[in-house]
Amino acid sequence: MENINIQFTLFSAFYSPLIATMSGGFLQKQGLDPHWSVSAPGTSAIAALNDGSAHLVQTALSQSFTPLSKGEEPGYRHFAQVNEMDGFFLTAREPDPDFSWSKLEGARVILFGGGQPLVMFKFACHKAGIDYEKIEAVHVGGAADMDKAFRDGQADYVQQQGPFPQQLEADGVGHIVAQVGPKVGPCAFSSFAAKPEWLASDMAEAFIRAYVETRHYMNEAAAEEIAAGQESYFPAIDPQVLTTCIATYQKLGNWTPHVAITPEAFEATMDIYQFAGGLEQRFDYLQACALPPGLDATG
Repeated sequence: MENINIQFTLFSAFYSPLIATMSGGFLQKQGLDPHWSVSAPGTSAIAALNDGSAHLVQTALSQSFTPLSKGEEPGYRHFAQVNEMDGFFLTAREPDPDFSWSKLEGARVILFGGGQPLVMFKFACHKAGIDYEKIEAVHVGGAADMDKAFRDGQADYVQQQGPFPQQLEADGVGHIVAQVGPKVGPCAFSSFAAKPEWLASDMAEAFIRAYVETRHYMNEAAAEEIAAGQESYFPAIDPQVLTTCIATYQKLGNWTPHVAITPEAFEATMDIYQFAGGLEQRFDYLQACALPPGLDATG
């Protein structure tokens, strides 16, 4: 078995396709022994590529926008998609079957303080026809801090990835009222990135073979089966909560069977960042992306 080092930027059930490459034995089937980590809060997983501690990382296309905007070569490429839609939920303190996004104006909402989660949320507000500036944004830190702040009663709503909002519901602390993804629409939300030299390796092709098989598994297997394999990765989450979360993501359609980052998804992400993320210029697909090793553009 050959060691493969993987780093997550955020660790949640939203990234179950990557978790399942390990929990489902797909990497092991290709002769790869996975070792995984999560980047420290406030630190990009790209740093793990640069210092050589990771072969590939779960990240976002927007990580390439900053160096490209400065005329710099990123030194890595995004080579496969993880999610083709935002996977954040909005959770309210009380049930609200008649929720509309307009109710966020004037409300206290715990939000990520920056980065892609905030950019996508601002774009969702635009698509919903509301003024983001009328929201009383509460920034308290990372995902764990946000969960605690909502449980402590610090706001009316909270922005989270699954399975944490589903656990709030199970604990009777909150009630999911909206998903951000359908407002934003399909885009290249999250991806894998690696250095070109690794992408040319046999290990990279073995990873993609495992990942292709995993993508089909994520769409064909029952949520209960997927969740059962991942329970040990989420020790603080009730197994039924994890099942519910994975079933919701399957229905959302963010785990499409193909693994390549499509040009259409790439362009949609630039549209979003030009509106809400300060992006002032557009880039060519191959400046940021590469095709999955061993596959063509339809892979």
